[in-house]
Amino acid sequence: MRTLTRRRALAGGALAFSLLAAAPLQAAQPVVVGDVTFPPTVRVQDRTLTLNGAGLRYKTVFKVYAAGLYLEKKAATPAEVQAQKGPKHLTVTMLRDIDSSELGKLFARGMEDNMDRTAFSKLVPGVLRMSQIFSEHKMLKAGDTFAVDWLPGTGTVVIVKGQPQGEPFKEPEFFDALLGIWLGNQPADWKLKDALLGKG
Repeated sequence: MRTLTRRRALAGGALAFSLLAAAPLQAAQPVVVGDVTFPPTVRVQDRTLTLNGAGLRYKTVFKVYAAGLYLEKKAATPAEVQAQKGPKHLTVTMLRDIDSSELGKLFARGMEDNMDRTAFSKLVPGVLRMSQIFSEHKMLKAGDTFAVDWLPGTGTVVIVKGQPQGEPFKEPEFFDALLGIWLGNQPADWKLKDALLGKG
């Protein structure tokens, strides 16, 4: 009798385990930062990119924008991000109104601060064009978005309010320089850097 009971218990346990193993894994959930929702994945160039991290950019005590970084596989360091050859996607949602020409200037300064002078000098034409892109929009208001995509075979595409802005920036170094604003040795916000690298 004890043997039969034990066999039934083992059979029940095996059935429960098999059902558990057959159950689908729970889907990743969206991440909400500063009331901005970042989906767990996005599609870029027919590839599925996963949210590596998302966080807030503060200036003093004010929230300026929320940013999220999407990659083909998780990366914990800037070097790991740079080493990935597939598409990459950085998206930013404004949390307060800001003069976009001023934002363009800040981005140019952020690129320069995180590069040596020789490397930066080679990208000056692209940096000036990027600043012009933001200047033409006059103002980015709370809720407006912009994104920067690295598309292998195409280059860096800047997207403002859902619209691609001009021709892609062809140099691979340009995207890495742009990411340096947030992931470089002198990032715009250290906590945001950690968050984009999945540490926040």
